[in-house]
Amino acid sequence: MKDSIADSKITASAAIRIALTVNREDESALKSSLIEKNIRAAAADFGGEFISSVSKIIERCIVAAQREGIISNTHVEEGALAGAAREAISQITSKAIGLNVGGKIGIARYNDHISVCMFFGIGLLHLNEIAVGLGHRAI
Repeated sequence: MKDSIADSKITASAAIRIALTVNREDESALKSSLIEKNIRAAAADFGGEFISSVSKIIERCIVAAQREGIISNTHVEEGALAGAAREAISQITSKAIGLNVGGKIGIARYNDHISVCMFFGIGLLHLNEIAVGLGHRAI
């Protein structure tokens, strides 16, 4: 099946799936099934006022990916991941400026492809808008 599907699509799909997991148990089960397909994945939670949280969200991506062995501590790999994370954030910026955000980051790597998916709840109190941003880079 993987032979007929582009590596970038496989990676993006895995990042989306890990970002949508509801709890740590589901996250661990999904990571285990992905590793059998040679796809490495990680997740991290985030939250706060959007503008002041952007750099913290990108940092969380890098730390989570290094912790799970998705990327090494090199400029190339950290830069690729930061670029994918920035792309995911930029897709929801117009909805989130001036509001609070919270959600989950999903990161996946398959071969030389890396994807970052961010599942956002955007708003005030219980009046939330939901948005998903997705970024991809080749390393």
